[in-house]
Amino acid sequence: MNRFHRWLCRSSFWRRGLEKHILPWALEGVPLGDSVLEIGPGPGMATDLLLRRVPRLVAVEFDASLAAALHARTREITLQVVCGDGAMLPFPDGIFSGVVCFTMLHHVPSMEAQDRLLREARRVLQPGGLFAGTDSRHSGALAWMHHHDTYVPVDPGDFPARLKRAGFAYAQVDTQPRVFRFQAR
Repeated sequence: MNRFHRWLCRSSFWRRGLEKHILPWALEGVPLGDSVLEIGPGPGMATDLLLRRVPRLVAVEFDASLAAALHARTREITLQVVCGDGAMLPFPDGIFSGVVCFTMLHHVPSMEAQDRLLREARRVLQPGGLFAGTDSRHSGALAWMHHHDTYVPVDPGDFPARLKRAGFAYAQVDTQPRVFRFQAR
């Protein structure tokens, strides 16, 4: 992420947005179960909020410095932080009751890598498990914010088909002007 984006993702403004709007909308009526994987937590703002909701949380972060900082900050909490790639998860099949990711899919460097991440989320879910999350909708302002940064927008219109190709039997996407949420089983 570029410097501005790193600052924004650590800001109290972003934390309030996650706490008051994004996570409540994304997780409305979503039964995550007792063992949840968060893919791409970044600095961990959503992670902090998830820790209040689930008994066991594992976070997989691609960026080594972000993973180390999240681990150092949450060392005394029951959170396992793994530095790894969401498109090649280091876990056995079917071990999580829920998998989540929030506003990070557009940071995955290609649609092919995004699709591998979706297949991996499906692979590590228990039968009947739920994959849920959000991502930003494409805009000129968002593209500008990602200058010198990875930015591969996700089209919410074709996302249910992508989820089904990844092996999910059920996929739903809802949109708002700036974001979309998804659920898949």
